[in-house]
Amino acid sequence: MNDVVRTPPPRGPRHWPAWLGIGIAALLARLPWSLQRVLGRGIGRLLMALLGSRRRVAARNIALCFPELDVVAQAALLRRSFEELGIGLFEFARAWWGSVEPMRGKVVVEGLEHLEAARAGGRGVIIISGHFITLELAARLMCDHAPLAGMYRPHDGAVMEWAVLRGRLRYASAMFTREELRPALRHLKQGGLLWFAPDQDTRRGDSVFVPFFGRPAYSLTSTHQLARLSGAAVLGFAHVRHDDGSYTLRLTPAFEAFPSADATADTARVMTAIETMIRAAPTQYLWIHRRFKHQPDQPDNALYR
Repeated sequence: MNDVVRTPPPRGPRHWPAWLGIGIAALLARLPWSLQRVLGRGIGRLLMALLGSRRRVAARNIALCFPELDVVAQAALLRRSFEELGIGLFEFARAWWGSVEPMRGKVVVEGLEHLEAARAGGRGVIIISGHFITLELAARLMCDHAPLAGMYRPHDGAVMEWAVLRGRLRYASAMFTREELRPALRHLKQGGLLWFAPDQDTRRGDSVFVPFFGRPAYSLTSTHQLARLSGAAVLGFAHVRHDDGSYTLRLTPAFEAFPSADATADTARVMTAIETMIRAAPTQYLWIHRRFKHQPDQPDNALYR
């Protein structure tokens, strides 16, 4: 686990561009938080103009998930989501390589009593969220109150993987790749906390179709499987950045009678919980992912054509 951190960082001329990019990001992470929010909105608008394919995916997702909104309201949500994405780039850089002191004085944490109740008797806890723009910084802020470990997909680039994992381990108690199932289960069985976001459409891992915003969404059953194999409780973790730069982090009560014998029903419960989080902060969800890429009895990406 985390062998990339125990080995020397990648060196050599072919890695220099990646190190230069990380160095610039680390410097930008040290800008004042108020300035980062202003710059982030501008960067988000620029990304919206430049990333045409991602803009179209996001627009389609919003139309699919919020058909009750008119065209003007959907366009406003799209524009705001890209502005939030721009701010989120600074949040990621701060979480990995910068300081979160400006945020610590402006964060409200709710529901820690639910976490303590779930941990009673040394039980492990799975903490689920969705792919929100705020997820990395919110996880770092929550680590001030609970020793979270995380499950993640490794970066393709060796330099980025080394630097990001090293940054995450400044605050997380451990990090597990999606392939490190046995160490993750051992962590849970020993009473550890494991955070991850199971809401993306992927062919990796066991997945089923369950409702998500009223549409079939191909969804990982990993929450059910991990809870079944480890005996861990499952809590939801909602996080929102407010317009003044403050944050609310909220842990929900543990799911009752979870896991059941039905992986599909359990996965539907997880997606319903994440949908509720998204409806509370729709501008801060990562809409640029093809959430409905796979559909029953339809070609891949049929809804994005």
